[in-house]
Amino acid sequence: MNMHRLKSVALAVSLSMLALTGAQVHAASSDEEAGEAEVAPPKPKVPVSAVLSVGHKKNVAAKQSQVRIDKLAAETRDLLADYKTVMKQVDGLKIYNARLEKQITNQIRRIKELESSIAEATVIQRQMMPTIIKMIDGLEEFVRLDVPFHAEEREKRIEFLRNNLDRSDVSIAEKFRQVLEAYKIETEYGRKIDTYAGKAPVDGVERDVNFLRIGRIALLYQSTDTESNGMWDNNKREFVPLGSEYRGAILKGLRIARKQASIDIMKLPIPAPEDVQ
Repeated sequence: MNMHRLKSVALAVSLSMLALTGAQVHAASSDEEAGEAEVAPPKPKVPVSAVLSVGHKKNVAAKQSQVRIDKLAAETRDLLADYKTVMKQVDGLKIYNARLEKQITNQIRRIKELESSIAEATVIQRQMMPTIIKMIDGLEEFVRLDVPFHAEEREKRIEFLRNNLDRSDVSIAEKFRQVLEAYKIETEYGRKIDTYAGKAPVDGVERDVNFLRIGRIALLYQSTDTESNGMWDNNKREFVPLGSEYRGAILKGLRIARKQASIDIMKLPIPAPEDVQ
């Protein structure tokens, strides 16, 4: 029994020794690791100037980048403004071209109308010459049958029109215009009162007289000494003498025609109108 106790004591002592030895080994390992950690060299320190230099470089790079960005933005704005300007011009050109197209269409239609008129004008031109000749013949016959005032002037006008018929340098339109002008002058004769000097047969002798024309109603004369008076009788186609009772009236009419007196009533031997046959 004592031996058994001794063995138990010896086992307990052995276990205690083993535990103590393990603790020492663990402590030694911990000390070694701690020693190794303290022995590691310290990290190098970065100078402040280097940090500032890097910051400065970053600022310079950022400034350059901003300059490029601003330049690109300005170019973009300029391009946008140019684009808007060009688009306005394009819109204006579209409107202008649309207007031109309408004008061209109208011009083409007008050209076709003119071509048609030219084709018709050739036919009209061939028909105009006979018409002009007939108009001159009619005018000449009218003057011949009319009251013979300004006879020489009117005959020369008709002769001028006939001479122009054969002129190649005068167009058909101009010849027609001249004939119409002659007709207009003849029409105006019937609306005016005038006086002019000439010769008339007085007692079978050609004497200087002053003629008084009142439209186409009457053609009267009075000798320069105011002693002889007469009027044109279109039925007899000759001048017939008038009595002295018309001397004052004719003299007044001459003064009115010369604008030496105001318009007034005159007592003259005017033939009564006749019914047209």
